[in-house]
Amino acid sequence: MQIDQRYKINIRDQNITVIGMSRSGMAAAYLAQQLGARVFVSDNTDNPVTRSNLHKLQDSGINGEIGGHSDQIFATDLWVLSPGIAEDSTLVKSALDRHIPIVSEIEFASWFTEAPIIAVTGSNGKTTTVHALTEMCQSETIHGVLAGNMGVPFAKKVLADIINPDPARVFILEISSFQMEFILHFKPRIAVFLNISPDHLDRYPSMSEYITAKLKMTANLDLEDYIVFNLDDKILDEKLKSDKAWLVPFSIKPYAETTYFINNNKIYNFEHATLIPLDAVALPGPHNSANLLAAATAAHLIGIPDETIATVMHTFRGVPHRLEEVAVVNGITYVNDSKATNLDAVKVALQSYPGPIILILGGKDKGGDFAELIPYFADKVKLIIAIGQARPKISAALRDAARPIAVEGLRDAVKITRESAESGDVVLLSPGCASFDQFRDFEDRGDQFREIVMELVND
Repeated sequence: MQIDQRYKINIRDQNITVIGMSRSGMAAAYLAQQLGARVFVSDNTDNPVTRSNLHKLQDSGINGEIGGHSDQIFATDLWVLSPGIAEDSTLVKSALDRHIPIVSEIEFASWFTEAPIIAVTGSNGKTTTVHALTEMCQSETIHGVLAGNMGVPFAKKVLADIINPDPARVFILEISSFQMEFILHFKPRIAVFLNISPDHLDRYPSMSEYITAKLKMTANLDLEDYIVFNLDDKILDEKLKSDKAWLVPFSIKPYAETTYFINNNKIYNFEHATLIPLDAVALPGPHNSANLLAAATAAHLIGIPDETIATVMHTFRGVPHRLEEVAVVNGITYVNDSKATNLDAVKVALQSYPGPIILILGGKDKGGDFAELIPYFADKVKLIIAIGQARPKISAALRDAARPIAVEGLRDAVKITRESAESGDVVLLSPGCASFDQFRDFEDRGDQFREIVMELVND
């Protein structure tokens, strides 16, 4: 199958193998079927989720397998690969040795839409930014829709637009580095880079390779496109160079060359007119200011007026699983920050509360150095509860800085907080790790934490 020229791609009557039966794999399979391909889906795992998904596919006339990959996966013209499978895996190498073209779900879906794309990436803040940006991108002529790494597959939204076309559609995508590993033509109108810090070092051999994966998002841009980037991030300021797309910085410092800037407790636009007072912004903190300025800059470039941008800044209160206050029980505040899947996100969370804090930390280790958190404890972290696969590493790294207690799961962790916390304390679930050792994803982890806490309320 020839995929070198995007506008000549036709998958009708082609054999397409989708590797992975998660949400993105399911969405890619349904999109491929709608466009006339013969689809086969394969997943190495066998659990209630994959069994249920296989039945759904079969009910729709799509063949598949779970619990292992048969040789049928190689009888194909194209692979659409789950972002959970690394490009250096044995499975991928076997396909490449057979000269099978491989693309990501993000790449695959992008072939079948002409709507503008605003793609947002970064080590932290992506989910907050894309949700705020989607709220901004609503007008008579712009109908923004959210998809990507935040849980709604791009392929699902593209399929919906094929069935019910919307000429005002703008896709707003949260993008992870994994999703950029197999791109060929993917081309956002606006590429937004929030920040770069150590993350996914269990997948990438070095920080340099992680950065390279992130920056692939600019590979196909041209002079009709924009790169919105954080001027305060040293790595982005150094690495992001382009003679093809327009570089548009944002910053929480009063730089004159930014579209919006902060000065004297107000946010101003490039004409030095007041956009909104800082105390009228619903999400406090410098990290949220950076996220909102990134969203505002992209919204401005796509044609959203300042009045709409200011309104969203005033009303947008964040997203679930990101510093989400779940409940106050006997004066103890329980906070769900399950979206904090790396250590920089934990640092932000620790800076958001004066203390005392009981920190629930852990999950599937991503290769970070937990000792980096010690300067952020500042005598306000009274107890650390280490959970999941990373708990021995956490206990070893932090035992001289705080009093770590290692338990297996969330329920045990919350039980300990019930015994240890006092009125005025904050119990903060900010794991700094991936969720896949015990949970389907970070949302599942956060949902279970919320359920356990609410049991305390109703006890």
